[in-house]
Amino acid sequence: MSTTNALKHRKACLYITLAILGIWFLVSLGCSILFREWMDLNMPKVGNAPFGFWMAQQGSIICFVLLLVVYAVVMYRLDSKYGYLDSQHESSDAVDSIE
Repeated sequence: MSTTNALKHRKACLYITLAILGIWFLVSLGCSILFREWMDLNMPKVGNAPFGFWMAQQGSIICFVLLLVVYAVVMYRLDSKYGYLDSQHESSDAVDSIE
């Protein structure tokens, strides 16, 4: 593993992490607290609840779980691109390609 590849991998990891944290911040704090009144007035209702209330109660949690899945998939691809997968993942990929 070369030093330049390690630096590129680390830089990409930081970029991905900061981007996902930014999205999480906007959804959890922005939609739930800062923009709640605007969303209640300008967005459609979800069931009987205003959209801002729904985002504060359910939407931010759903978004958080989706961000976890996206992070896992993106980091797996990044690790495989730079050769950071362990032998367990590589052997399971080989088995999947044979079947």
